[in-house]
Amino acid sequence: MEEKERKDKFLTDSNIEIKRVYSKLDVKDEQPGEFPFTRGIQSTMYRSKLWTMRQYAGFSTAEESNKRYHYLLNNGTTGLSVAFDLPTQIGYDSSHDFADGEVGKAGVAIDTLRDIEILFDGIKLENITTSMTINSTASILLSMYIALAKKQGADLKKISGTIQNDILKEYAARGTYIYPPKPSMRIITDIFEYCGKEVPKWNTISISGYHIREAGSTAVQELAFTLANGKAYLKSAIDKGLDINVFAKRLSFFFNAHNNMFEEVAKFRAARRMWAKITKDLGATDPKAQMLRFHTQTGGSTLTAQQPQNNIPRVTIQAMSAVLGGTQSLHTNGFDEAIALPTEEAARIALRTQQIVAYESGIVDTVDPLAGSYYVEALTNEVEAAAWDYINKIDAMGGSVAAIEQGYLQNEIAASAYKYQNDIQSGEKVIVGVNKFTSEEAPLKDIFTVDDSIRQLQIDKINKVKSERNNEKVKSILAQLDANAKADVNLMPTILEAAENYATLGEIADVMRKVFGEYTG
Repeated sequence: MEEKERKDKFLTDSNIEIKRVYSKLDVKDEQPGEFPFTRGIQSTMYRSKLWTMRQYAGFSTAEESNKRYHYLLNNGTTGLSVAFDLPTQIGYDSSHDFADGEVGKAGVAIDTLRDIEILFDGIKLENITTSMTINSTASILLSMYIALAKKQGADLKKISGTIQNDILKEYAARGTYIYPPKPSMRIITDIFEYCGKEVPKWNTISISGYHIREAGSTAVQELAFTLANGKAYLKSAIDKGLDINVFAKRLSFFFNAHNNMFEEVAKFRAARRMWAKITKDLGATDPKAQMLRFHTQTGGSTLTAQQPQNNIPRVTIQAMSAVLGGTQSLHTNGFDEAIALPTEEAARIALRTQQIVAYESGIVDTVDPLAGSYYVEALTNEVEAAAWDYINKIDAMGGSVAAIEQGYLQNEIAASAYKYQNDIQSGEKVIVGVNKFTSEEAPLKDIFTVDDSIRQLQIDKINKVKSERNNEKVKSILAQLDANAKADVNLMPTILEAAENYATLGEIADVMRKVFGEYTG
């Protein structure tokens, strides 16, 4: 007699039904490094080179964040990942009234090139890759980074890294936008064009599903909405006259990794296959322009304040899913991040998690180790099919920009988030230590906090910079930026000149606010 199963139906987090068994009928014969890249973008993957190990860090002042970067580099981090505070993300100087209470809290405060000089003190930009989680003010922060590279004497053809620069997901899921969609898309394509000529190794956008997932989407929605946004960026650049075989090589992606390991692996594999088809359909013929390269961060929304040490095995599972799925870069969260910014101990454990996966697990020794698994192959196909359904609906609306303006993406994400929370409250979805296996526990003793007094330190730095710079020259450059914003002129050279002359982030952003207006949703 067959045993009764625990549930009537077994489902992934995207509500894809899981069959009891899978067979060879579910398997496709594809090779890594070959179109459509389901099994990986390189034929050797981690047998040749491990992924870049990053730890997302940034808090308080540039001085304090610089200390953390050196700590991480000394412990084996192979790439930097910069978090910026909220005022920096939305184009306000630390001295602005709107910045009160937020300076240095969600990331490092950056007001002028002087802060960038301090942030990377003792770090040669030519020797490290840097990822910057910045969107509305990406053009300004990238310009400051380039300005510092020039001061260091770096070859701009060699510096590499990534700016997130993905404004569409800000409208859909996160909210740190400044300008309306059309001028925002213009700035993004200006960056594509400028970097293609001047900083060719720089990844000009990291099309981000991470924040879509953090807002409550399913894995399928994360995949579909991210690739739909990617299509919008491709079309915008093509409309500007850029060559997809050139600029698409510098597009990268940023995905989330949650706890349902096999669905996450399937998502990553499906993403490569889908992007290869999307780029090919839009005219890409160079295989490198068809390849989806991605960074992964473990799921912030999966971390629990209850029994926070449980987050260590959660992060391990998520990190393994990213590696099994073929990520190019990975950040692992600290176990205490549901409570506060990570302590040095939590950051070290998170980094050691990656290192143990890389050097002790054995999963890096063969390419795409889950390939041929009847379950994973079938799930890859089902995730892909469900994601295409969403993309076809978005295309019918006129693309991502139109779908966002109609509220479609936002409403779908909200509905998924609501269902997920209901499932937790009903007990249908078990979260260990939250709605099952709970216990009394003492609060964490070592909590990282940022002092509100640093705002005054930042204001003092701004005032000092303004007293030492050539204010007439800054005024002239900002006037030129105003004129260029009103004309059909690439804005990057003028923004870079403003940054090099120590114009503040807020001054530069305000010029474009005046010309483009602000988006209110």
